[in-house]
Amino acid sequence: MTGKFITLEGMDGAGKSTHISHIIQRLEAQGHEVVSTREPGGTALGEKLRELLLHESMHAETETLLMFAARREHIHQLIAPALARGAYVLSDRFTDATYAYQCGAKQVELAKIQLLEQWVQADLQPDITLLFDVPVEVSLSRLATARAPDKFERENAEFFTRIRHTYLQRAKENPARFRVIDADKPLEVVKKSVEDIISTL
Repeated sequence: MTGKFITLEGMDGAGKSTHISHIIQRLEAQGHEVVSTREPGGTALGEKLRELLLHESMHAETETLLMFAARREHIHQLIAPALARGAYVLSDRFTDATYAYQCGAKQVELAKIQLLEQWVQADLQPDITLLFDVPVEVSLSRLATARAPDKFERENAEFFTRIRHTYLQRAKENPARFRVIDADKPLEVVKKSVEDIISTL
């Protein structure tokens, strides 16, 4: 059996995490086993690396290497076994986030990330990626109310502009996989858009 690999992407403050529980409910109602996870994280080691990645200052390439180290463990321990038994894996971020944050925003060389992606993932790619897109000013406005922002959430508008541009460029380059959702619309409208996409799986 082979399951489905669904990823949720978007800038900090885009609201993607708000919809995870609803997506799980919809998929479970269709009779699927759903494994919900996140990156960085997803495993005991990954969660330890997450704390370092979100709060410790480090070179952008060090950050990239740690992201892929956590991802390798994530795939080995959780994602691949779940897909093999036919489960639907729902991940809050995956490799598109590394392209957006480390390559787009922090200017790590594209070829280096592509090499790491091939090494760590081989041919594993999401079946579908939901990209929650909002204008940068909306993202920053939402983050302004965050109680304890991490190091990425404290970045400036230029940083987030580069992230958004990279995400939208990747969506343009991978139209069969990406579904871009206007997450600046009212919650119920966004929710309906997500439901429509999930119902096609």
